Amino acid sequence: MSKIEKVVLAYSGGLDTSIILKWIKQEYNCEVITLTADLGQGEELDGIEEKALKTGATKAFVEDLREEFARDFIFPAFRAGAIYEGRYLLGTSIARPLIAKRMVEIAEMEGAQALAHGATGKGNDQVRFELGGMGMNPRLKHIAPWREWDLKSRTDLMKFAEANDIEIPNTRKKPWSMDANMLHVSFEGAELEDPWNAPSPESYRYCRPIEEAPDEPEIITIDFEKGDPVAINGTKYSPAALVEKLNELGGKHGIGRVDMVENRFVGMKSRGVYETPGGTIMHIAHRDLEGLCMDREVMHLRDSLIPKYAEMIYNGFWFAPERIALQAMIDETQKTVTGTVRLKLYKGNAIPEGRKSPYSLYREDLATFEEDEVYNQKDAEGFIKLVGLRLKGKTSSGSEWIKEGDVEDLD
Repeated sequence: MSKIEKVVLAYSGGLDTSIILKWIKQEYNCEVITLTADLGQGEELDGIEEKALKTGATKAFVEDLREEFARDFIFPAFRAGAIYEGRYLLGTSIARPLIAKRMVEIAEMEGAQALAHGATGKGNDQVRFELGGMGMNPRLKHIAPWREWDLKSRTDLMKFAEANDIEIPNTRKKPWSMDANMLHVSFEGAELEDPWNAPSPESYRYCRPIEEAPDEPEIITIDFEKGDPVAINGTKYSPAALVEKLNELGGKHGIGRVDMVENRFVGMKSRGVYETPGGTIMHIAHRDLEGLCMDREVMHLRDSLIPKYAEMIYNGFWFAPERIALQAMIDETQKTVTGTVRLKLYKGNAIPEGRKSPYSLYREDLATFEEDEVYNQKDAEGFIKLVGLRLKGKTSSGSEWIKEGDVEDLD
């Protein structure tokens, strides 16, 4: 193995990645360049460049990737209706390939030979970071300290930090493993490790508890163009600004909080609490507009692929050829998903109340219960007979075959 002289580390500034920065310098005797991606997590980035340099980084990149995140990662996934195991809107999963992509770009620019991350050997993120890096540049090596070092506990980490004069972040008595970006915030660990325990009240960040949400509903409209949201209440926003505005609206009304046990890619079950207020509103509105604009068979085909597409993102295969091919098919289905949805936001719910589109496939003259001149109801009789032919071969219980010659008696 060729010597590693430079490493690009995904750096959050927390306890783990601060220790990892110092550990890599010591263990590999190399330079460490950090990347901190601003994906909308907010105040956590304050002073992070200075901290990385103080801890030993040769260079510290702190980059605003919010617009790219929304435009090129969140929006394509939401065009696909991606939702993992029927509930999780993939807030952490969809962020990892963007971070991996930028790490590779910096590695190529700075002449680094390896990428490093702070994900544990139990989780999904180790797979996402490394598969993302492989998909962009397979020649780069990967360093995963949690799979290499002999630090086995938080106590070990604290001792290492003290011995190496590493600033220990203030956890503010919040014991969870938390990941935040503009799409969501997740909580794992602490009392959540017992799936019977309710999350503590302090675990709320983006969403108000339902009990504290306004007692009056709020009506909003969202405009879509080719499957992407572009405006709220008639005001246009950039992709990132739109997600952040929907977060504000959804969080106010307690929308988008999910408490679930899921299946990790590595094989174990884990329990997490996710808050995705803006994404939940966007998902509901998008699905509602598709009901108006998408052909039935196209929609049903796309829907059959949602579990597979979501699994690709969850498992780290964003840059895989099958995801890219599937995205092309999905984007073709979205060419007519243009229009406006009106929603009521109230007590944890986003309820569609109206929808319109220049590409609407809905015909009032066909669907009406009143008298019409375009549909002969008697035609349904032949349709039912044809689609029911295969059912005529058995009795109602399905236990016996009807004898030949008896079928005529069923007409």
